[in-house]
Amino acid sequence: MGNETSFPRQHARTQRFTLGAPRTFTVAPDGSHVLFLRVASATSRANGLWALDPATGTEALVADPAVLLTDPEDLSPQERARRERSRESGAGIVGYAVDSAARQAVFALSGRLFLADLATRDVRELPAAGSVIDPRLDPTGARVAYAADGDLHVLDLASGADVVLGHDDDPEVTWGLAEFIAAEEMSRFRGYWFAPDGTAVLAARVDNSPVPRWHIADPANPATPAAEIAYPAAGTANAVVSLSVLGVDGAKVDVEWDRDAYPYLASAHWSAGGPPLLLVQTRDQRTALVLTVDTATGATEVAHTDTDPRWVEIMPGVPVWTPDGRLVRIAVRDGANRLVVGDDEWTPDGFQVRAVLDVRDSDVLVSASEDDPTQTHVYRVTAEGVERLSTVDGVHHAVRGGEVLLLASTSLDWFGAKVTVAGHEIGSFAETPVLTPEVELLTVGERDLRVALLFPTGHVPGSAKLPVLLDPYGGPHAQRVVSARNAYLAPQWLADQGFAVLVADGRGTPGRGPVWEREIAFDFAGSTLEDQVDALHAVAARNGDLDLSRVAIRGWSYGGYLSALAVLRRPDVFHAGIAGAPVTDWALYDTHYTERYLGHPDERPEVYETNSLLADAAKLERPLMIIHGLADDNVVAAHTLRLSSALLAAGRAHTVLPLSGVTHMTPQEQVAENLLLLQVDFLKKSLA
Repeated sequence: MGNETSFPRQHARTQRFTLGAPRTFTVAPDGSHVLFLRVASATSRANGLWALDPATGTEALVADPAVLLTDPEDLSPQERARRERSRESGAGIVGYAVDSAARQAVFALSGRLFLADLATRDVRELPAAGSVIDPRLDPTGARVAYAADGDLHVLDLASGADVVLGHDDDPEVTWGLAEFIAAEEMSRFRGYWFAPDGTAVLAARVDNSPVPRWHIADPANPATPAAEIAYPAAGTANAVVSLSVLGVDGAKVDVEWDRDAYPYLASAHWSAGGPPLLLVQTRDQRTALVLTVDTATGATEVAHTDTDPRWVEIMPGVPVWTPDGRLVRIAVRDGANRLVVGDDEWTPDGFQVRAVLDVRDSDVLVSASEDDPTQTHVYRVTAEGVERLSTVDGVHHAVRGGEVLLLASTSLDWFGAKVTVAGHEIGSFAETPVLTPEVELLTVGERDLRVALLFPTGHVPGSAKLPVLLDPYGGPHAQRVVSARNAYLAPQWLADQGFAVLVADGRGTPGRGPVWEREIAFDFAGSTLEDQVDALHAVAARNGDLDLSRVAIRGWSYGGYLSALAVLRRPDVFHAGIAGAPVTDWALYDTHYTERYLGHPDERPEVYETNSLLADAAKLERPLMIIHGLADDNVVAAHTLRLSSALLAAGRAHTVLPLSGVTHMTPQEQVAENLLLLQVDFLKKSLA
């Protein structure tokens, strides 16, 4: 259906042009070398571990999967699930960990355990008991911990002794791994933390037995048994998470806090700056405690309490200690996410801290936005003030070691990310797209909505009225309107098929501060849909080339929900919709996400009814295509099937594309390509 040089084929083949780009950076504390992952060669699909010398810019391949593996890569079901949670689509080495001096690196490959000496570049396989998940070196470099088959192991590199620190006979219990809800919704992908001296591990014990069991079938292969998953749907039981301090000598101290009142373990931190820090939340997420742990007794003390009438947001990189023992956190004050060190606020008004990147006694490195939420910059923050380190318009991230700063920068002026360190740019094997977006960023409407507008390449203003395609995500924790060229590749291709494409970020999206993000509380359906309509009308009032008699909307995940919502509730505005992997019944989505925004379903059933789609089925009068991966374990296919059943019961025609074997992530190359082509065909016929 497609061809090798088409954008849809290229987009799918290159995993959205991420394949071949350098990623996952570490700068050694002495600044002597930089580690990163990148495919081993321009034709490879598997990531290798690379090192760069900042003094010369010389790159060297330290670990090549093609050399280390003789058989095809084989991942355990647990590792596949872990990658699904982190949306990891790469192959080969997808993560690594170093000791505190970055002298050694450890990684898993096909479930096997490898150690790299970064001075000699020697890589050797270590013996491991089972299929290895999330290996980590202790800070001193003497030991490696890893999870396998539900147990947490520590391997002594000098003696070769492998000790099981965490084990339970109950197959529902795991040690050293993040539970589903932590990885999916809290961005906590790990379940253990080494002591600074390497003699103990703070380890999570997860008991999944209370969690309801769901079954993900493979209808295309009826001989394959359905996969059983533990899925904590809104209002149901979560996994029970506890912590213990496990000494490498076999000692065990259970950590005590009121887990009934604060069941969510959002993050943990253990550094030389102080005792272990925990961030725990109530089930309704309106209260969060920062706790310190007495590792000798397991007792905890409250170091800080955060409350919010809506919810307390989990922020990346905090809470942590400065090396001299001051607590670093991000606090909501006067409409801003502010950096607080000890008792002092270090950031000014109108400055929205997004993440803490690195902490020292004298300064803190953060990513933040100021007056333009489409841009994210890197700042060095001190008690005296703020210094911006990224100088070009765009979206920036940084990693620091010693006096060496690595900056990864995306912009509207180039493809992908430019990664620079000590005056050198790290090479990329990523393909150059066959098209270049021509995007106009606008601020429109009474709420100053950020919008991106794209026309077909070469479009002459005033020459023709074009059908309009809205292409949103539109929900919390994801921003689509950003100053980065690659964000608009697919929208430009869609525009080139004969559409004016509009991407709008409404209330609830990141970058504009805590008040903006919380305006969607208990009201997904009202606020996020209203902002899409307002953005459309505001842009059309400025630009006469938008034909408001032919308007369609497409999206995936929350964007899929928004697309179905649009054609069901605003058929006066939207004339066709494509809903990919949509949530249609919020009672079927997970606890931590759904209850944060909509409350508990037992306490607010009317909110769930108002924000779900099934009761609207009889209202459908516009063409609607629903696409869903049948192997999706995040937004399960039941969402689409229940909506389809309700539409059928109401006598409403619609189209369903079931994707066999496809999860919530982008499907395999040919399916991904054809999906784009089929969507355009559907839209053109629907708007004709």
